[in-house]
Amino acid sequence: MYWLPLTLILTSGQLLVKAGYQTKGQNCSSADNRLQIGTYQFYSDCDSQNYCSSDGVCQPKGCRKDQFPFGYSQDSPLPPLCPSGQFCPDEADACQPLLSVGSPCQLNRDDQCEPPPNAAELADTLHYGRNVNGAVCLNNVCMWANVTVGQPCEVENTAYIAYTGSSEYIDVASRGNCQVGLFCDSQQLTCMSMKAVGESCDGDKECSSFNCQSNGVCGQSADTPNQIGVWVYVLVGVGILGGMSGTLTLLFLIHRRQRDNEREKREQYWREQYAFRQNILQMRETARTSILSLPGHGSNRSTMYSRAASAASDDSSSPIPQQQSPYGASGLRNYMVDDGDFRGRD
Repeated sequence: MYWLPLTLILTSGQLLVKAGYQTKGQNCSSADNRLQIGTYQFYSDCDSQNYCSSDGVCQPKGCRKDQFPFGYSQDSPLPPLCPSGQFCPDEADACQPLLSVGSPCQLNRDDQCEPPPNAAELADTLHYGRNVNGAVCLNNVCMWANVTVGQPCEVENTAYIAYTGSSEYIDVASRGNCQVGLFCDSQQLTCMSMKAVGESCDGDKECSSFNCQSNGVCGQSADTPNQIGVWVYVLVGVGILGGMSGTLTLLFLIHRRQRDNEREKREQYWREQYAFRQNILQMRETARTSILSLPGHGSNRSTMYSRAASAASDDSSSPIPQQQSPYGASGLRNYMVDDGDFRGRD
């Protein structure tokens, strides 16, 4: 990673300009066109759907360089993409023909430069941003990325402001015009071979994986898939089965304890009910015994029984009175007497 002083960037970052709010037909100034400090995003007085024309009036954009440009709603009509052999500038006023080697170009717009004859050989097929079809825009000049090992090269260091949480830092992107597989050393300004994974490095451009780790060693490419061993899958499977078994066992033990508690409560209830019934029977027997043990209780009982027997004998000697049938003397109907209520029956 290459670092630049913060003075210029932080000082320029203090400039706060209200721009990018003018709509179609409103006044603007092309002198306000600029690249934002830190992000290098193109900004003008007009909004994202318009550009500032030479007449100082915002007009709808005449082209786009992105498949899905920023600032357009789903139903808004999009400006056209440029055909092969042309490019859409940052102003997006109209498509323009590709620029030849040595022509001025806009920052990081390698697509504005005309590709070399052997573009297929020099192109960055891994799309790490080293060039576009073998052409590269360095220090706002179009050139080809065709410099070989040990030859003098051009280098461009661009400082971007990056953020992590509440802090910010400078991330420097360093690019050169060396062939793919080489990098332009910023100190010696000569093309050198890229370093393999595990070698020491100072920036991403030095590594063949384009990934210089924080410990100063080239690491695997950021898009390299992780290779997981079979033992990991086995361990995960055992862990899942163990977790399921442990959960089921724990639930079984918890429910069994609950069932035992409920069973104990029911048994205690029935024991209490049985003891209560036994107490009632015991109290009844005790009361009966107490009554029978009272003085004179036996003679009174015998006298009562003798009187009842005498009365029964007197009643048996007297004739049974005949009730008069309420239905006459014919005797053709039977009747029953129930608590003084007479109900006839054929």
